[in-house]
Amino acid sequence: MKKVLIFLFAVVLSLSACRAERRPLTLTIGGEKGTLAEGHPRLILTDGRMEELRHRYETDTLLQRYVRDVLKATDDTILGKKPLERIMTTRDMLRVSRNALTRVYNLAFAWRWTGDEKYAEAAKTNLLAVCGFVDWDPHHFLDVAEMTHAVAIGYDWLYDWLDDGTKEVLRTSIIEKGLEEGLKVYHSKGGFDKRVNNWNQVCNNGLIIGALSVADTDPDYARQIIPLALESMPRAMVAFDPDGVCVEGPSYWHYAVRYCAYGFASMRSALGTDFGMSERFEGFRKTGYFPITMTGPAGYMLAFSDCHMKVRRSYLPPMFWLAERYGNPDFSESEHDLLQNMPAQVFHVMYYTPRVEGWRVKSPLDRYLRSKVEVACMRSGWNRDALFVGMKAGTTGVSHVHLDMGNFELDALGERWLLDLGSDKYELPGFFDFKKQRWDYYRCVTRSHNLPVFNGKEQCLDSKANFSRVSLDTDAPFVVMNLSDAYRDQCSFVSRGIRMVGGRKAVLVQDEFAMKAPGRVNWGVMTDAGLEVEGATARFSLGGRKMTARILSPAGAAFVVESARQEPPQAENIGINRLAIRLEGQTEQRICVLFSPAWEEGEVTAADIVPLSDWK
Repeated sequence: MKKVLIFLFAVVLSLSACRAERRPLTLTIGGEKGTLAEGHPRLILTDGRMEELRHRYETDTLLQRYVRDVLKATDDTILGKKPLERIMTTRDMLRVSRNALTRVYNLAFAWRWTGDEKYAEAAKTNLLAVCGFVDWDPHHFLDVAEMTHAVAIGYDWLYDWLDDGTKEVLRTSIIEKGLEEGLKVYHSKGGFDKRVNNWNQVCNNGLIIGALSVADTDPDYARQIIPLALESMPRAMVAFDPDGVCVEGPSYWHYAVRYCAYGFASMRSALGTDFGMSERFEGFRKTGYFPITMTGPAGYMLAFSDCHMKVRRSYLPPMFWLAERYGNPDFSESEHDLLQNMPAQVFHVMYYTPRVEGWRVKSPLDRYLRSKVEVACMRSGWNRDALFVGMKAGTTGVSHVHLDMGNFELDALGERWLLDLGSDKYELPGFFDFKKQRWDYYRCVTRSHNLPVFNGKEQCLDSKANFSRVSLDTDAPFVVMNLSDAYRDQCSFVSRGIRMVGGRKAVLVQDEFAMKAPGRVNWGVMTDAGLEVEGATARFSLGGRKMTARILSPAGAAFVVESARQEPPQAENIGINRLAIRLEGQTEQRICVLFSPAWEEGEVTAADIVPLSDWK
C-alpha cells in the first residue's frame, strides 16, 4: 500500500510539473505585459477573426469578391505546382523564401475557408520540402527570416490538421534553421539587428513570428528573441519620423511596412500587445500617406533609390492593417480604390477593413513629407489626366541611395513624361559597394537623373540637400531646394526651384548656381517619349499625347538629345533619352525650363522669371 501511495504521489507531482510547464508564456517589456494565447492558430488570423470574416462575408459583396479572387489565384497559380526547391541565385535564395510565403498563406487560408483538404495537402508538401533544405541560407538573413515566417504560418494555421510527425519536423526546422540562426546574429557584433534599413524590420519580425508559433512548446525562444527584436527595431522605425517617409523609396516602403504589420499583428493576436511598437513612432502612424502622396495620376510612384523605372502603385495590403490600427479610413479607402481594377490578395482578406460609405480620401493636392529623405508632390487634381510633379532631397547616407538629390518626375495627360530610370540589376559586380564601384553604374549616378551635371562630375558621396522653402496649397505652389552641398566640389551654391504655373497647367523648373571656376554644365531630364528638338523648344509625344519644353533662360541656349543607351551587363535603357542643355564657360547662371502639356484648351507658353529668393 505504501508503494502505491508513493507511486500516486509521484504521478501527482509529475502532472503538477507538466501543468506548470504548460502555464502560458508571459512577457513584460517596457512596462507592458503580454500573455500567450492558448492553442492554435494564434498568428494574425485567429479562429475568432476567421468567424468575424465569415459573418461579414454573408452580406459584404466586396469581401465576397476578394475571397473569390484569392481562391481563384490559389487554384490557378499555386495548386498543383511541384514542391519548392532550394535554388540559389548569384546572391541568395530569397525568391524561394518568398514563393514559400505566398504558397503557404494562400493554401492554408484556402483550407481554412473551404475545408478542402487538397489545399492543406499542398501546403504540407511545400512545407516539408523547404524543411528538408540543408539550411535557409543564413549568409543572407532575409532568406531565413522570410522562410521562418512562412513555415511558422503553416505550422500555426494548419496545426489542428497536421499529424504529429509533420508538426515535429516543422517545429524543429523553425527552431534550428530559423530561431537558432537568429540568436547567433543577435549575439554577434554586427548583423541585421544593428541595421537601420528594411533588413531590420523584416528579419526581426520574421523571427518574432517564428518564436510565437512555437512559444507553447519552446517558450525560451520567445523569451529571448522578442525582447532582442524590440530593442533592435527602433533603429529602423525612427527613420519614418516625423512624416512617414521611407528613406529607401516606395518599393522598400512596402517591404518594411508589410513586415511591421505581420510582426505587430502577430504579437497583438498571440500576446494581446505589441508592447507599444505600433504606437511609439509618430512617422509610422502617418506612413500610409506616403504611397498615397507618392502616386502620380499616371499610376506610377515617385521613384528614388533602388526602385523600378515607372514603378506602379500596386498591392499594398498593409494599408488595410494601418487603417484599422490607427482608425484612418484614408488608408483603406485608397487600397479599395486600387482594387477596383485588380484582384485582391490573401493579405487583403486577412486584414480586411470594410469600405466607409461616402468616404473620400482627405489628402491635399500638395504635400511635403520629411525624414532623412524629404519629398514633396504637387498636382492639379486627383483625376488621371492631372498635372503632377514630385521631387526629393535628403542625404546620401541611407541604404539603396542614388546620387539624385533634387531629382523630380512629371506626369500629365495620363502619362509619365519625365522619369527616374530606377535601379539596375543587384547582381552587377560591386553594385552595393557604396564607397566606389556602385558609382560606375549609370543608373546610380547624377547624369542619369533629371539634374544638372557640372564639369562631368557626379554629386558628392557624403552630402545632403534640403527643402529650404515650401509654399503649397496656392494657385502657384512651389518648393525651393538647397543643393549646394551635393555639388560643393564644383559650385559655391546651387538652388533648384520647381513651381506650378498658369493655374496649375505647367511646371517651371528654375536652377540657379555659381561655379567656382568657369566650366561646363549639362542640364538634363530623362524621358522615354518621342522627341523633336528645334533650338530652345522640344516637343514630346507619348501615348498620342503631347508636351512642350521651352528654355526661358539663358537666352541663346538650345536643347540637344543624348542617348541613355548603355552596354550590357548594365541595363541598356533602350528607347530612353536625355533632353539636355549644354553650356560652356559658365560661372554664375540661371537655367529656366517650362514644361507645358498640350491641354485641350491649349498650352502655357510663358512664365515670369524672377530670382528664387523672390519667389512667393
